[in-house]
Amino acid sequence: MASPATVGPAAGDPAADPVDLPGRRARHWDIRARLSSMLERGADGADAFLDARPFERGLWLVVAFAAGIVLWVNLPVAELWITALLVCSAMAILAFLAIDAVRHPHLRLAVIGLAIMIAAGLATIWTRSTLVGQPGIAAPRVVMLQGEVVERREEPAKARARIVLQTQMADFPGPVRVRVNLPYDKDAQGLVEGAQVRMRARLMPPAAPMLPGAYDFARAAWFDGLAATGSVIGEVRVLVPSHRGATLRGLQKSLADHVRARLGGSAGTIAAAFASGDRGAIAEADEDAMRDAGLTHLLSISGLHVSALVGAVYWIVARLLALFPWIALRIRVPLAAALTGALAGLAYTLLTGAEVPTIRSCIGAMLVLAALALGRDPLSLRMVAVGGLVVMLFWPEAVLGPSFQMSFAAVIAIIAFHSSAPVKAFLTGEHHGPLVRMARSLTLLLVTGLVIELALMPIGLFHFHRAGVYGSLANVIAIPLTTFVTMPLIGIALLLDLAGAGAPVWWLVGQSLDLLLALAHFVAGQPGAVTMLPPVAPWSFVLFVSGMLWLALWTGRVRLWGLVPVSCALTAMVLTPTPDILVTGDGHHVGITGEGDNLIVLRMGRGDYMRDNLLELAGMEGELRPLDAWRRATCNDDFCVARLQRSGRRFTVLIARSRNYIDDMALSAACERADIVIADRRLPFSCRPRMLKADRTYLASTGGLSINLSSGHIRTVAETQGHQGWYRWPTPRLRQNEQPATSASQAPRPVVDRSTGLGSSPYGRTQRTEPL
Repeated sequence: MASPATVGPAAGDPAADPVDLPGRRARHWDIRARLSSMLERGADGADAFLDARPFERGLWLVVAFAAGIVLWVNLPVAELWITALLVCSAMAILAFLAIDAVRHPHLRLAVIGLAIMIAAGLATIWTRSTLVGQPGIAAPRVVMLQGEVVERREEPAKARARIVLQTQMADFPGPVRVRVNLPYDKDAQGLVEGAQVRMRARLMPPAAPMLPGAYDFARAAWFDGLAATGSVIGEVRVLVPSHRGATLRGLQKSLADHVRARLGGSAGTIAAAFASGDRGAIAEADEDAMRDAGLTHLLSISGLHVSALVGAVYWIVARLLALFPWIALRIRVPLAAALTGALAGLAYTLLTGAEVPTIRSCIGAMLVLAALALGRDPLSLRMVAVGGLVVMLFWPEAVLGPSFQMSFAAVIAIIAFHSSAPVKAFLTGEHHGPLVRMARSLTLLLVTGLVIELALMPIGLFHFHRAGVYGSLANVIAIPLTTFVTMPLIGIALLLDLAGAGAPVWWLVGQSLDLLLALAHFVAGQPGAVTMLPPVAPWSFVLFVSGMLWLALWTGRVRLWGLVPVSCALTAMVLTPTPDILVTGDGHHVGITGEGDNLIVLRMGRGDYMRDNLLELAGMEGELRPLDAWRRATCNDDFCVARLQRSGRRFTVLIARSRNYIDDMALSAACERADIVIADRRLPFSCRPRMLKADRTYLASTGGLSINLSSGHIRTVAETQGHQGWYRWPTPRLRQNEQPATSASQAPRPVVDRSTGLGSSPYGRTQRTEPL
């Protein structure tokens, strides 16, 4: 009789092997133990790293605050801002609870501090945006404005003044501010700050970037509290004169007028900028030359000017007090000199308009004076960090601008370079004669200028898409000339003018400024003086800044790790591809690259603004050439067909150039032959190109376009914007007198041009183009 089958686990079942389960559990716990050990070793290494650098680690808290500001701008919606705040809070709480305060105290404090500072930066700019942000008007309009003049800035070089007016508008619940350009031929007596005026003006909403990478006027206007910008088009009437006494703006204007009266020509306009901060009279050619020579920072009242004045006052007061032993023995001379220098710096800041860069420089000067008065090291990265934090607390949006970035980058580069071990060894070398010491000083000055230029050039390329190559060489002459010759002479001349004896000194001022302008024009005119790039990817700029901060804020060999991200970022910037096609957000302007340094454009435009922006955003220095005169384009009155060759492939681009009625069948046939269709009007659904239809409807949702045909990548303005408030997501609308495509009975019958497949309007014949 067969024995009954044994009931039990089948072969292969884990339960069949009672020894296997503990083995798997052992392997599982072994993996967890190894992972825990790796984390412990990593935490030990990080804590030891931070323990060895007690001074430098605190500087990164200010960097984290700035990172929080940048994070808010780049996160598009409020839900993500709240999420970021919650994540930072959770990280701080988790670090407080999970990281051993005895074994890893420095790591624990670092994680908690960085998380809190990132959240604080994000919350600060969010609060600032909520308090001062002003939505713009919905559409252009011509209105009669009545209100109070809040600010008036003179721009003699453009024969106009800029007026900021506080007024009322029907679609805004409270008072709003608008900025209008007032031509001098429409100026009225008594139109000064505080006056009640009435004027007719054409207003525009603050403009979003016209193309990817362009300047964002809307964001600047949002934080300036401006609802619109525009120009005066009618008579201006002063209803109630200003009852204010002498204002700082009035004193600034009087000082600028006095300087220009004593010193004419271009030198007078530069001297007025140094003395009062009024740059409105500087000729465009001089400003361009200063920019291309890398000297434009001299025109803006910032650290150089404030420090020169404060330093001179401190030195003079300290020397004068030291001449009187009775006084020197009874008061602290450094403290008295520092207080006097602080008062001079504060007065100069207020007199020159109290712009954010000037205030930032004044704060830095105050910190340096405080360090001198207390006997501390005045030039340290800690002072720079405190100054930056103060600015970010009150004007967090300044972090996004080139002025903040370039000024702090220059100061950080100087301090970090001079505090490095090789430079200290170079300065404290063996004693030599005066010629050797002079050569050593000149060498150090030149190398310092080169370091500053290397730090600033990528910032200039990111914001302005151009940078002066020879700026370091020009600054070796320009900075000492301005600091030790021009600025002191201007101060002496103004003092002597009180007695009517300043004319000889003004002549010397003119000679020094003529030398400065000659240097700027000479350097700017050299071949290769300017480097231009198309808009670089934001990630490469962030990588560069991160690497430079690592190089500057740490000490020892570990700082060299920063060369890796810096090298990668610079390589990415240099390899930034030039866009093949640029399309503005309204579709009215189109630029095509590929003809050397010249840019092929659909419309030439009337002014220099569009020309300069198109060339700048294409990374080109050439000229504009009309599309209808290009050998690779065929045009009629309504459309142009451009044939481009990229990466061995031929692309056909169909571009609208009129608002006339086009037969649907002819247009559809032309669209089928095209890879890309661009129009500043709505196109019918039957228009179906092979790659992209960028008509008014499409551009209304994307903004301006930058198209790379080789990679097929399309950058849009909208992808860089969020819902912070300043970007108005546009809605498509018809232009005035534009005829929508309705029926053929409402428009003349077009004639189909068989050579292009385009509908030729009966209002003009097909054009044939000639080579450039």
